[in-house]
Amino acid sequence: MTAAATAAATAPTDLLVDGTWRAASGGRRFAVHDPSTGEPIAEVSDATADDARAAVSAAHRAGPAWAARPPRERAETLRRVYELMTGEASRLARLIVAESGKALADARAEVSYAAEFFRWYAEEAVRGAGEMSRAPGGERRILVLHRPVGVCLLITPWNFPAAMATRKIAPALAAGCPVVLKPAALTPLTALAIAELTERAGVPPGVVNVLPTRDPSGVVGPMLADPRVRKLSFTGGTATGRTLLEQAAGQILNCSMELGGNAPFLVFADADLDAAIDGALAAKMRNGGQACTAANRFYVQRPVYDEFVTRFAEAMSRLRVGPGLDEKTDVGPLVNAAARDKVAALVQEALDGGARALVGGHPLEGPGYFYPPTVLTGVPADARVLHEEIFGPVAPVLPFDTEDEAVAAANHTEYGLIAYLYTSDLHRGLRLTQRLETGMIGLNQGVISDPAAPFGGVKQSGLGREGGHHGLLDYLEPVYVGIADPL
Repeated sequence: MTAAATAAATAPTDLLVDGTWRAASGGRRFAVHDPSTGEPIAEVSDATADDARAAVSAAHRAGPAWAARPPRERAETLRRVYELMTGEASRLARLIVAESGKALADARAEVSYAAEFFRWYAEEAVRGAGEMSRAPGGERRILVLHRPVGVCLLITPWNFPAAMATRKIAPALAAGCPVVLKPAALTPLTALAIAELTERAGVPPGVVNVLPTRDPSGVVGPMLADPRVRKLSFTGGTATGRTLLEQAAGQILNCSMELGGNAPFLVFADADLDAAIDGALAAKMRNGGQACTAANRFYVQRPVYDEFVTRFAEAMSRLRVGPGLDEKTDVGPLVNAAARDKVAALVQEALDGGARALVGGHPLEGPGYFYPPTVLTGVPADARVLHEEIFGPVAPVLPFDTEDEAVAAANHTEYGLIAYLYTSDLHRGLRLTQRLETGMIGLNQGVISDPAAPFGGVKQSGLGREGGHHGLLDYLEPVYVGIADPL
């Protein structure tokens, strides 16, 4: 048995419905593969529409009792999940690597980040208080209560199989909502392992249900049409998000959408170049570039352009590509052949248009789906690599002259998730935070995701926020009670 298969064997492989691990209706199963080799490492149950309806029924039955629990009890349960995750961090990290391919260091960081959502929302669970005020006219008191939204359908992507699950499960449970989680078919094992930990922590049967499937539309469709489902939280591509929003309109669902990105990374001439290069590596190469927050386009002010490009390319060339479970690996494989081929096509089109690869530029031979860290210069303005989400270890770097030029280039996209900005001029930094059309900005920082902060975008990058107190409010409905003023 390979190391990846050994890691995969530590996770459940059936559906979790109403507190029971069970086979899918009809007994269907599908294979999970190791991106480092392309070989299968596990088989999991393949949920059907019948399983989806059963999971919604279980969540609907379990919801009222969970919502009625005192906030402190829910908080202590979430805290136990956090403690279990941190206690089993090594096992979970290796499981993430086995099915996603990311480097072990990235997986360890993901487990730490993912577990923190349970700790943060254990603390937030007791802070969902309402408010009382007096109407301006004096005729009534305004009482605002917060009520759990109800059964939540959670859909997560493959690139952060632990963090994307906990970022949704934790606030939902803290608010008093039951959930049905559909993880990505490429990486279902981590979600199943986390669900098992919620059971061990004392989450009641039916409050957390997990449905891996190769037929997402056939499983998700019936749930979106079910009036008992009251919220959809989705993380994934913008095109899929649009389709889900259309389907959710039928039941007027409360929707949170964390969608695609095309993050600009701006470096001004007065920036600390050492810090900017370190930040560029972090923003670009976290999870091998397979992140919605990954820096996609690098704009560097002309006086420091040549030095930045040279030093950045040297730093990228030093990153070691290899299997994720190898401790020496900095960059693991892309998740599958389609992901590798898309990255290769974007780069090749840019090269054919006159771009130059200072490092990398061509896919590596298998087995596995490896693409090397790549730095491009001279990229044509109409190249797709500047306008599409790359989702790989490729960094096109372009020069700019003026602040206005940099802002125009940064905002020239349908996306608006995150932007990165390096400058030693605080006035400029704060000024540009008002001009950049994104939901998040890293000012002299290459990684800013934090469970205590609101994560989300504008424009085609999504709706709502995850993390922070805002993330709890996304699972609560405000209820207004007007009370005749007794005074």
